[in-house]
Amino acid sequence: MRKIKDYISNLSLQRKWMLTSSAVIFISYAIICIVVYVSLHTWLLNDEGSKVKRTRDDVVSFLESQGPNISIQQIQQNTGLLKSIVDRDQTVRLFNNDGIEILRINNASQAAPLSSSSMGEIVQMTVDKKDAYVVNEPLQLGFFQVYIQVIHPLARFESLMHYLLTAMLIAGVGALLLSGSIGYYLANYLTKPLHALRASMKTVMDQGFNEPIQLTYTSHDEIGDLLKMYNAMMNELQISFAQQQQFVADASHELRTPIQAIEGHLSLLKRWGKDDPAILEESIETSLTEITRMRKMIEELLELARREEKDELSEANPIEVIDSVIEEMALVYPKAKITLSKKEEIGAVFITFNALSQIIRNIVENAIRYCEKVPEVNITLSKKEHEVEIQIADNGIGIAENNLPYIFDRFYRVDEARNRQIGGTGLGLSITKMLLEKYNASVEVKSEENVGTVFLLKLPLKY
Repeated sequence: MRKIKDYISNLSLQRKWMLTSSAVIFISYAIICIVVYVSLHTWLLNDEGSKVKRTRDDVVSFLESQGPNISIQQIQQNTGLLKSIVDRDQTVRLFNNDGIEILRINNASQAAPLSSSSMGEIVQMTVDKKDAYVVNEPLQLGFFQVYIQVIHPLARFESLMHYLLTAMLIAGVGALLLSGSIGYYLANYLTKPLHALRASMKTVMDQGFNEPIQLTYTSHDEIGDLLKMYNAMMNELQISFAQQQQFVADASHELRTPIQAIEGHLSLLKRWGKDDPAILEESIETSLTEITRMRKMIEELLELARREEKDELSEANPIEVIDSVIEEMALVYPKAKITLSKKEEIGAVFITFNALSQIIRNIVENAIRYCEKVPEVNITLSKKEHEVEIQIADNGIGIAENNLPYIFDRFYRVDEARNRQIGGTGLGLSITKMLLEKYNASVEVKSEENVGTVFLLKLPLKY
């Protein structure tokens, strides 16, 4: 039994499905056949017994009506009774009180023994090596005691039941083969998505996320839900994998320059600069600047790589956020002029306080840094249908039209030399775009060189 269980457990899902469906269909068919066979057997056997009773009653009635002076000619004249006995292949015998046969109608079977214990009852016994129903009935004809014996062979009944059983067995084998074929086809059809799922997992295991993973399945059933969840999970893993690779590539690329600068200054100090106070001071100052820049870059790279789910309960008052950013910028850049104006009352927006602060801070800080005169930043708040629009306009150096599509790319710099002098990491606008998309917000940018840039943020209202 254990070997059978182990064998079945090691079969493929397709074969298990085929065997299970075939077994269920065959067992159901077998139960139906057994019920039908037993019911027909009982009904037909009772019908055979009724035929015996009918013949017995007809013979008894005929003999009683003719009395003790009955003759052979009178019996022969009752053609209806004789024909029914012959058609049923029955044998009727009349015995005297001593058990001697005195009359026989249709000699189809040998005589059965007379038994006083079963008089009047239908008994199934073997007569002439064949099953038959036998009934012995006592009858009083005048002063004579006689016995009527009716023998009804069951050969036709047994032949019919044998034919029925054979037909059921043949149909059962056909049903088994048909159910197996249908089960195999259904198993092959229904497990096809699972084979595709396995092949997809094998591809990812062997080759990684080199190609997009997307399994198509149109049916809205349990397998469809499974593949939908698999596609969503693989997309998340693919994005995380791509972000991990991007993080490694970005970090290795951007950290190379400050590390080389620090390494160069330390080598300079080791050789002969440690005895020169001016070179020592310059090297330490440059190294500290590069380390500060590295720390900020790593923090921003981690911010981009971190994929936290948005909180559906998030909300922030944009006026309070902008006021806090203006106060912060006033301490860091005291010469900058930052103003806020609103056209109407503004409600809460669907974003966290920290995320909106970081977005506003990144844009305002870029506006101040990339300005060759006294920075002026004008922030305007307005409400339009279900959105809040935040417009941030500056008087900076502007952005060329051919560079606008790339300003949200990581580490993209319009002027590499000038960006190095300003000290930016090239990640601020990438983080801004990521945070806006996280909270279903959008951004539009318009700029003109040597005139200024306008950022238009559209954030959904919370209520």
